[in-house]
Amino acid sequence: MRILFLGDVVGRSGREAVARHLPDLKARLAPDVVVINGENAAGGYGISEKIAADLYAAGADAITLGNHAWDQKDLIGAIDRDPRMVRPANFPEGTPGRGATVIIDRAGRKLLVVNVMLRLFMDALDDPFALLDRLVKQHRIGGTVHATLVDMHGEASSEKQALGHFLDGRVSLVVGTHTHVPTADHRILPGGTAFMTDAGMCGDYDSVIGMKKEPATLRFVRKMPGERLTPGEGEGTVSGVLVDTDDRTGLAVRAAPVRVGPGLSETVPEA
Repeated sequence: MRILFLGDVVGRSGREAVARHLPDLKARLAPDVVVINGENAAGGYGISEKIAADLYAAGADAITLGNHAWDQKDLIGAIDRDPRMVRPANFPEGTPGRGATVIIDRAGRKLLVVNVMLRLFMDALDDPFALLDRLVKQHRIGGTVHATLVDMHGEASSEKQALGHFLDGRVSLVVGTHTHVPTADHRILPGGTAFMTDAGMCGDYDSVIGMKKEPATLRFVRKMPGERLTPGEGEGTVSGVLVDTDDRTGLAVRAAPVRVGPGLSETVPEA
C-alpha cells in the first residue's frame, strides 16, 4: 500500500496549496490513501465541516486533528457524522468523534488511521503509549488491517521519537504533527516501521510556524501578549511523507519526504 501523509494545513494559504498541488501529487505518485492533518485549516484554529469537505474534494481520504480540534464549534456536532475524520484518541471518554478509523482503498486493503496527542508541553490527556499498545494488539498489521498510520500530535521531539521506537514493528508509519517544521529524519526503524518526527505544515513558510511573522515576532521581543495571531497569506507549500508498505507484513519498505511549493527546497520521490 502506498500512503501519502501531509502535515498540518494552516489557514487559507495551506488550503489553497493542498488544492493546487495534491491533484498533481496524486497523478505523479499514485498513492492508495491520502491522509491530511487539518487541525489548523480554519484560519489557523481548528477545522469546519465545510473546510473538511474541501480537503476531501482536493483528494484527502482521511483527516486527522490535534489540540485545536474544538476551536470551530460547529465541528462538535459535525464530527460524529464524518467517519473519515479522527481527533486524538486519548481525549477523555465521552468526547465527540472517534480517535481511529479504517480507510479501505480501491483494492480493498484496510488502513487503520490513528490520531493521538502527546503530553510533554501539551494538555495532560490519557496516556497515548498505553492506549496505542492496546489498539495495535487489537488491529495487527498483516492481519486485521493491511497497514496502520499513527499521527502523533506533539511538541517534544524526544517524546515523538520514543513513541516511534515503542511502536516499531507493530505499525506501518508513525509521523509527527503540530510543530509545523518538517524534520530530516524520515527513515525506516529497525523493526520495519516508517518514522518522521514531524511532517511539517501545508502553509506559508515565510512566517512563524504558519502565522504572520511580524506580530508573532513581537511577542518574543516585548514579552507581552499582542493581537490574535493570524496565518500568513503568502503562497503555501505542502509538506509531508510518502510511505510504501508490504501488504503481507504491513511494514514499510520506503519512506520519502514530500515538499512542493516556494517556501522550502522541493522534493518529490520517484513513483
